[in-house]
Amino acid sequence: MDPVIIVGAGPVGLTLALALARQEVPSVVLDEGPGKDEPRLARTVVLHEDTAALMARLTGVPVSELGVHWAGWRSMRRKQVMREVDFEEAGDAPLHLAQHVLTGALRTALAGEQLVRLVPDSRLDTVEQERSGVTAHTRGPKGTWWRGSYLVGCDGSRSTVRKLEDIRFPGRTAVERHAVAALRAELPWEDRALLHRMPPWRTSGPSAGEITARPLPEGVWRLDWLLPPGKDLVTPELLVSRVRETLAGWTGGSTPPYELLDTGVHTVHHRLARRWRAGRVFLAGDAAHCLGALGTQGLDEGLRDADNLAWKLALAWHHGPHEALLDSYQAERRAVVAGRLRAADQALPLLRGGGGLRSVVPGSARGHDALLTDGHLGRGPLGAPGSYADSPLAPRHLEGEVPVDTLPGSSVTDVRVTAEDGSFVRLRDRLGRGALLVVLIAPGTGVWERKHWVTAGIMPRLAAAVSALPHSAELLVAEEYPGAAPHTVLLVRPDGHLVTALGGVRPADLYSAAETALGGPPTKTEANAGAASR
Repeated sequence: MDPVIIVGAGPVGLTLALALARQEVPSVVLDEGPGKDEPRLARTVVLHEDTAALMARLTGVPVSELGVHWAGWRSMRRKQVMREVDFEEAGDAPLHLAQHVLTGALRTALAGEQLVRLVPDSRLDTVEQERSGVTAHTRGPKGTWWRGSYLVGCDGSRSTVRKLEDIRFPGRTAVERHAVAALRAELPWEDRALLHRMPPWRTSGPSAGEITARPLPEGVWRLDWLLPPGKDLVTPELLVSRVRETLAGWTGGSTPPYELLDTGVHTVHHRLARRWRAGRVFLAGDAAHCLGALGTQGLDEGLRDADNLAWKLALAWHHGPHEALLDSYQAERRAVVAGRLRAADQALPLLRGGGGLRSVVPGSARGHDALLTDGHLGRGPLGAPGSYADSPLAPRHLEGEVPVDTLPGSSVTDVRVTAEDGSFVRLRDRLGRGALLVVLIAPGTGVWERKHWVTAGIMPRLAAAVSALPHSAELLVAEEYPGAAPHTVLLVRPDGHLVTALGGVRPADLYSAAETALGGPPTKTEANAGAASR
């Protein structure tokens, strides 16, 4: 069968290629650029717990080696500290790293991957679809025709794939603008990120109403200044003035020594593609959505797109087309991103309107700070990973369903589990292999060798039920899971989202939930197509 064609070699496209390769699906990555990324310390990304774990799993590199896990978070208004978070106690510390470092780690992992072919200097200009596949043409030094089973546009906000498929991309332009500087300096809060609203000093020109400082490795910091609405030119002189006055304000005296390494202007747009699928063509990342106001991170959602789409494409590639499963990619991911965009659009007038009654209402400043903190830390409606509770893949009305602390459709908590070979691993380490995961909660099993309990109690019946599922599944055992009673059985999708939790071994419910999570039984036409493809 033909490989999947991936257009775009940014973090999302490279992540999708690696995720497909882990599930034995070949791909061709068409890179418009020269095959390497320009080092830019002013272009960084913040990854939260789930996306940082995804990167670690795919690259094989401890993500702490790539960037800085924040030790804490502080938000200030004028001279007052509004909120502090210590991640050594709270956990879930965001990871901040330069984007070229992330893409470099992904490219290094792909270098040893035989199922992925990276093709630089290849600009897409034609896409043609047929019932059996996709044909794409690229121009440039290596211009040629490419044949694929599916095609995914990961080619950014100006996506050629989206334009060729005539998919509208409505939304708002220049929702926010930030002046950005990467510099090496000693700040009073080592490895702690800071959001400073309404600082008590003034810069030349309009007052800087909001400044963010985020640490990078080797004593480097990224500083962002929220710019007033408009298209005023950010001159080098203005930027240096803001750097000097900001550093002097934070250190309480004259400007301390610093080394300016990189600068830029970051403009945030809010857009959402009308469709994320057109036959055998899909959109992911910035090609499908743009977001990023109020501290949120658009790349997080792009990586979640790739994680969601990879296992569905892999199942269709190996077993034949399954339209309901492939359609669920748009249904799930578009709904999540649309919800975050709505939340940001509702909060923006409140947080950026300024003046009026809102500025004097008691508690309003703390409420504003809480919203911004959510965006920066990946929490709440602005920043938290979305749930697929309303997905067409979510089973309904299972008699044996029981509650746990993870709601159906949400990402599972990472716990220690015993694998089928008796080894202890993390639950998230078993994701992304294309198989469903079935996790039995059995307190006490961790102190016994697997051979002593694998044939005892309910295990034989559960093992038989797992072997009868409509798709390959791995049986794991955990001593505990938040909110789960002993003998609870969790069914987990290949991308780590909980399908259901069942009270005990219930083969009929387990089979029904697994079948629904895979898009339901294939139609007769799909089954015949799958048999023909094999």
